Amino acid sequence: MKFIADFHIHSYLSRATSQEMILENIYKWAQLKGITVIGTGDFTHPKWFKEIAEKLEPAEPGLFSLKTKYSRNIDSEVPESCRAQVRFILTTEISSIYKKGGKIRKVHNLIFFPDLLSVSRFNNLLNKLGNLYSDGRPILGLDCKELLKLALTTSSEVYFVPAHIWTPHFSVLGASSGFDSLEECFEELTPMIHAVETGLSSDPPMNWRLSALDTVTLISNSDAHSPDRIGREANLFSTDLSYFSIIDALNNPHRGSFLGTIEFFPEEGKYHFDGHRFCGKRFCPEETIKHQGICPKCGKKVTIGVMHRVTKLADRPSGFIAEGRPGFQSLIGLLEVLGEIEGLGVKSQKVQKEYFRLLRMLGNELFILRECPLSGLKHSGLPLLVEAIDKVRKGEVNIIPGYDGEYGKIKIFTEEEKRSKQLKLF
Repeated sequence: MKFIADFHIHSYLSRATSQEMILENIYKWAQLKGITVIGTGDFTHPKWFKEIAEKLEPAEPGLFSLKTKYSRNIDSEVPESCRAQVRFILTTEISSIYKKGGKIRKVHNLIFFPDLLSVSRFNNLLNKLGNLYSDGRPILGLDCKELLKLALTTSSEVYFVPAHIWTPHFSVLGASSGFDSLEECFEELTPMIHAVETGLSSDPPMNWRLSALDTVTLISNSDAHSPDRIGREANLFSTDLSYFSIIDALNNPHRGSFLGTIEFFPEEGKYHFDGHRFCGKRFCPEETIKHQGICPKCGKKVTIGVMHRVTKLADRPSGFIAEGRPGFQSLIGLLEVLGEIEGLGVKSQKVQKEYFRLLRMLGNELFILRECPLSGLKHSGLPLLVEAIDKVRKGEVNIIPGYDGEYGKIKIFTEEEKRSKQLKLF
């Protein structure tokens, strides 16, 4: 079967995460978005692990469903057009901060397990190394290689994925505290790394520029800290619904069961370009080099973004196309599309009302953005919606790149285009 999966999210017990991120709401929003398999996130936190064990039950091999006594209270809140099965997969993100090669390393890794018993064993080992109650994404002074080794001792079926690999401050290839290669980080255990997460600020073509990444599968996830962010990046599969089929598809992309990813436009990510947000300085890599990596306003070092870091490590030119690798599709969230059409913020009452009206009328968000025929969108009551989604699907958007922790500013229409189209429609 074909389905969409989002493996990397956080619970309400993670820092800077919405209190709405409880299992019931994750179940609800997975349906609204069109996600079939969703990560639990944060299974290392004792309180969250207890909730997972209490509220979820085994479904297909290695996957879990929300128990009926919890789901029945939520189902009525999901429009009939969006109702679908949701399966949970046991995942967590761990932050490793340690010294290696004479440098402080700060790396986040995403870890998958197929069963609660293995997770329990893993958590018991981690509990001896740090305070698991402190955050849903625990910080451990543990070398990434040792973390991988520890995970493998608890289950041979564990899956270990370096998270958002280019983020400057907390990733395996990040400019500020990462490494220059996977081998430098994982050493002899590098062959155990079969996939990496590209993160919001990069997309597959950027990663294709590194021949060193040819041996790993590129996956994308939302890293959602609130329910409405679920599915903003995700993965496409055509395989049996089970943990083991998912892992096999990721390990063997040449077989065609892993179909590729749904992406942010990478410029929209908050670390795409270089710069210094405090001083309002945004630089492309060439400008950073011209300024010798120094903010011309305050004299401090600028944050080196993903594009710069990719360019530095790449051994292939920009625009290189990797033959035979899974594809991808870049999208803008429906709330953002509606916000631009209405000229309002995504949290405004009008935009929220239109969003749920469209879900009731047409189906889940990813169906609307990716598959709904344009002819079907004509009945939405929003004349600009057809052209907006058509332009997004074609990649015809305008973006001021994000930098130093600030998301990029994305526009589908220029102000002139929007005025002209509105006048024409009138």
